[in-house]
Amino acid sequence: MSTERFTAPVTIHLFFIKNEEILLLRRYNTGYEDGNYSVVAGHLDGGETVKEAAVRKVKEEAGVDVTEEDVEVIGVMHRREADERVDFIAVVKDWSGEIQNLEPHKCDDLRFFPLNNLPSNVIPYILRAIENYKENRWFDSFGWKEKKFVFRS
Repeated sequence: MSTERFTAPVTIHLFFIKNEEILLLRRYNTGYEDGNYSVVAGHLDGGETVKEAAVRKVKEEAGVDVTEEDVEVIGVMHRREADERVDFIAVVKDWSGEIQNLEPHKCDDLRFFPLNNLPSNVIPYILRAIENYKENRWFDSFGWKEKKFVFRS
């Protein structure tokens, strides 16, 4: 039996909500879900809290300033695609500055969409997270129905 512990990437996904609209970005030239909409997001680098990672990702991707108090964690998703992940979902309650696309090499569209009229090409787990937000659902699992068991030796 292996003594190696299982680990999973941890990410933060940020919902900028304004006037019943949500900020979406269209992925471009990344090799993952290109042409589909997501939200400002990123991996925790290690040695940082979820809210510290949120503050960092907001500045890196959208160019605005937030404090940890501006970030409210509203959900967790245990997700499986090619690998297994734990995603924290947070709402950015307030920010300073004008939102801008600071990663045009990874994102070719960044704008607000009505929460009740989203584009058809939102990444499925992001769409589920938005639905969870609208329904006040704090925890969800995604991608497990198609689970294929992998046995480690």
